[in-house]
Amino acid sequence: MPATVPFEQIDRIVGNQHSDPFEVLGPHTIEENGKKVWAVRAYLPNADAVSVVLPESRAQHPMKSEHHPHFFECTIDTPELANYQLRVKEGEHERFIYDPYAFRSPKLTEFDLHLFSEGNHHRIYEKLGAHVTSVDDITGIYFAVWAPNARNVSVLGDFNYWDGRKHQMRKSQNGIWELFIPGLSYGTHYKYEVKNQDGHPYEKSDPYGFQQEVRPKTASIVTDLNNYTWHDSAWIEQRRHTDQLTQPVSVYECHIGSWLHAGTDEPAMLPNGDIQPAVAVSELKPGARFLTYRELAAKLIPYVKDLGFTHIEMLPIAEHPFDGSWGYQVTGYFAPTSRYGTPEDFMYFVDQCHASGIGVIVDWVPGHFPKDGHGLAFFDGTHLYEHADPRKGEHKEWGTLVFNYGRNEVRNFLVSNALFWFDKYHIDGVRVDAVASMLYLDYCREPGEWLTNQYGGRENIEAADFLRQVNHVIFSYFPGSLSIAEESTSWPMVSWPTYLGGLGFNLKWNMGWMHDMLDYYHMDPWFRQFHQNNLTFSMWYNHSENFMLALSHDEVVHGKAHIIGKMPGDEWQKFANVRCLFTFMFAHPGKKTMFMGMEFGQWHEWNVWGDLQWHLLQFEPHQKLKLFFKDLNHLYRSETALYSQDFAEDGFEWIDCSDNKHSVVAFVRREKDGDEFVVTVCNFTPQPHSHYRVGVPEPGFYTELFNSDAREYGGSNMGNLGGKWTDEWWFHNSAYSIDLCLPPLGVLILKLDRAKTQAKSQEF
Repeated sequence: MPATVPFEQIDRIVGNQHSDPFEVLGPHTIEENGKKVWAVRAYLPNADAVSVVLPESRAQHPMKSEHHPHFFECTIDTPELANYQLRVKEGEHERFIYDPYAFRSPKLTEFDLHLFSEGNHHRIYEKLGAHVTSVDDITGIYFAVWAPNARNVSVLGDFNYWDGRKHQMRKSQNGIWELFIPGLSYGTHYKYEVKNQDGHPYEKSDPYGFQQEVRPKTASIVTDLNNYTWHDSAWIEQRRHTDQLTQPVSVYECHIGSWLHAGTDEPAMLPNGDIQPAVAVSELKPGARFLTYRELAAKLIPYVKDLGFTHIEMLPIAEHPFDGSWGYQVTGYFAPTSRYGTPEDFMYFVDQCHASGIGVIVDWVPGHFPKDGHGLAFFDGTHLYEHADPRKGEHKEWGTLVFNYGRNEVRNFLVSNALFWFDKYHIDGVRVDAVASMLYLDYCREPGEWLTNQYGGRENIEAADFLRQVNHVIFSYFPGSLSIAEESTSWPMVSWPTYLGGLGFNLKWNMGWMHDMLDYYHMDPWFRQFHQNNLTFSMWYNHSENFMLALSHDEVVHGKAHIIGKMPGDEWQKFANVRCLFTFMFAHPGKKTMFMGMEFGQWHEWNVWGDLQWHLLQFEPHQKLKLFFKDLNHLYRSETALYSQDFAEDGFEWIDCSDNKHSVVAFVRREKDGDEFVVTVCNFTPQPHSHYRVGVPEPGFYTELFNSDAREYGGSNMGNLGGKWTDEWWFHNSAYSIDLCLPPLGVLILKLDRAKTQAKSQEF
């Protein structure tokens, strides 16, 4: 039969070079002998014979391959031609398939394309990627990927033996390639074969893929994210009406892959979260494996709940190829890592956190991405997601690439990704990694290695605009959430609302406080008298941002020693310094974050390849330190004065910050909309102070709520016998004061007992 399409078109299909295979393949109306008939064409490598099978009559029309052994065509005289099948014979095997090129209705609407092109399609992950759907009552998978500069794109998978010739995609508007493949369903493994203009192929995971194979494999997996039944509607509703800035926020930062492994000499976890002693795990044994999300739900959640933390923060759980990156070099932004299980397993983990009253924060990495061949780098043969100029597009120190925030579609990818984790996985907050690296064009770059902005400055204006957009979107859709910036510079108004010109985060890590504290505690206590400003300087700038005090994973690696190893003195003083530091931290304005292992005094630096040193909990000092953190969290959550006015000037007042001779500070924390307050007195030396007088706001009996030197915590048990009555003795600019015993390297938290005070006054 004569060709119904030019030979050069056939050659482009056979050579996998066509940008719109629908122009050639599938059903087309043609005129034959003065009559309109259907011409059906199919390119099926490996096929020996093909017939068109009509849906109702099951009549078969053999196809011929006159112009190429695997390019088949035939004409059919019928008024309508829909939902036909192809009978394909390959050697001794025979199968019936629906023709992908018979389904022409695109899933993306003009409005979708418009929003995507301007960077405002907040749920573009519902359109791009791979989605099981029905077209003309036939179920299959709709694939769509953005690759505007590619010569052509194909879908690869187990279903076509990873042969890019078999499912060539069509390029639609905005550089989006799409194809509906009938007969496929959930669990399908796939990639995209993307060819640049010179025909060089790249095998890419789906940027919008919801699941990936376990590394080192890299294929995406079609997944149903709407199959899980959530049980946290009450939690989500309550969160919508909660101002997190006035609530207690105490975060347990955790790398779930190295918190505990299965298959090692792991400790047995008791129902209350206590851990039975086990042998030390210096190196993981053969057969050791990660805990699954569901196993973590059974072990990590009770442990964190027992300690009293309000949130679990997880180092990045988006898919990443290299364990040693800690998760910070992401290749699958929409896929929770398969190391620990399936997306549904992670949903279960979050659901169980909420059932236990624990919020979930995930680390999010929009600042850079790795160069791995299956990822975003050089995605369509051009610098699509990254800048082409390495002076803007590369972090040489990290070996990663920088997102091009000025490109609308790239910005849309990231904004929708942030929203995705709240939407599909019900997380309660994100901690945005390395914000400073995004905001400054000269970040970790030598002169001549970076480009200025249009005004000649070093500020990355496009990145700042992106951060404002993403925070505005998060809080618009999910009020009551947390967006926390790891920002280490003095960039103004990081945690101010976008409508005031801020970046829109609601919290910012206080890196200055962290460095001041670690420097201060590292020095011999005798020298602390000369560095009182380390303790007090944070309050000079405290109200410029909504700060979170964080002692994170970055401070216990790379030769820095774990938190207890930083402390001077003998073993007793090291433990006392840790208790002193964290009690001061929890009394100081700001929300709280601490990294796993600090709660029981791990000695070794954090090792991403191993476990925490759980065996230490067989020793009394470590058991008592864990009890200390449990009680400290309980105190923090029970005293509204310690959290309700973290960011209001009325919430904090110095009693005395100038006694550097004794390395002592004292201050008041006040609650919001009430008359309750607590008094905190800190002694940062191993020298106890008896008859130390402190001015207080009101007369009465001050109960000693907390003493970091208590015997139960491993301290010397010096204190004030439960509390002290005030004297009518003017001190610290107050008409009343109390005579205290300050324990060595200890912090006291006291509160006016109004009932006891009133009862005594009625006696007279």
